[in-house]
Amino acid sequence: MLKARYFFIAAAFLTLIPFAWSVGSVVVDLIAEDYSLLPDVKIRHGEYVVIDAHTHLSARSVPDILDIMDRNGIYRMVNLSGGFGDALAARTDAFRQYTDRILLAHNPDWSALPEKDFGEYNARLLEEDVTQHGAVALKINKGLGLYWGQPPDFKTFLPVDSPLMDPLWEKAGELGVPVYIHTGDPKAFWEPVTPENERYAELKEHPSWSFARPGFPPRETLLQQFENVVKKHEKTIFIGVHFGNDPEDIDHVDHMLDTYANLYIDIAARIPEIGRHDPIKLRNLFIKHQDRILFGTDIGIFPESLTLGSSDGKPKTKDDAEKYYNRHWHFLETNERRIQHPTPIQGDWLIDAIDLPREVLRKLYAENAIRLIPRLGEPSRDSENAAASR
Repeated sequence: MLKARYFFIAAAFLTLIPFAWSVGSVVVDLIAEDYSLLPDVKIRHGEYVVIDAHTHLSARSVPDILDIMDRNGIYRMVNLSGGFGDALAARTDAFRQYTDRILLAHNPDWSALPEKDFGEYNARLLEEDVTQHGAVALKINKGLGLYWGQPPDFKTFLPVDSPLMDPLWEKAGELGVPVYIHTGDPKAFWEPVTPENERYAELKEHPSWSFARPGFPPRETLLQQFENVVKKHEKTIFIGVHFGNDPEDIDHVDHMLDTYANLYIDIAARIPEIGRHDPIKLRNLFIKHQDRILFGTDIGIFPESLTLGSSDGKPKTKDDAEKYYNRHWHFLETNERRIQHPTPIQGDWLIDAIDLPREVLRKLYAENAIRLIPRLGEPSRDSENAAASR
């Protein structure tokens, strides 16, 4: 199987340097239990610059992060766990000591919720982190709508479309930074945690992920609140993570992308779900919205753990990470049928690959992310140093 080799973006915005060879995809009509069983399958990944635009990284793990990036041909990563203020500044400095291939997103200070000026305060924090500490995006986790309490009594959850958040959405639009937003979770997380639940293994491992308990808002309510925000703040770019927060219903995602020009999506940790849809229909959606979908994996790299889309309680290795990325390449770049998906604990089923055209892959892997976050397209000093040493 081809290994992706390290290369760089040589000039300004989108001057991509391909490899000297070109490899076409082939059809493999078999059940692939393990990629070691498919020695003849060729993927085209080595032809592209790849940016993993959805990751969670620790500055204490930089050598491991860079090794995983190099082994899998990842040019840059966007770390969505940047924090805010002094913590984000410290993380930025820590990463920069080693590399400029990792950019950080700002996270709000949710501890300020009791304050009446929560939104204004967090808008100021975002501006400081973008202008002074190098943050390139705003990341909102699923706690908005599901965990954070609503002032003043905190007896209910803060809605995704709460007016308290408006200053933050508006500031992101003013600064020109995209808002990564995670709203809700898989449908199965609202169903009883029994062996009949298709995500039973994952919920058994992570019981707190179940929202079938009393008190949580319906998933449909959260998705409507998410849409309300995107609609209201049309000058702000939103990235609906995890395939627009609704991978089970790609017709709904298609409608949202048709309706709101300020909405983008990523594919992070949802290939197991979207891979169950009709592959032709899904492929057509990727082609139709080829300028609005970002590549991301939700990989988490920390000193104490390596998380690949989800976690099953078993330690993971760099070889596991390579298999994880390879399963992404196979899903996106071949038209194999009934193959293993990247994160087995997310569901005991096989998926169908979608064999995207080269121009779509180029946009998915890097160009769309660079358009939203231009710094991702700048030449890396790592690449320049490597070229100078040759």
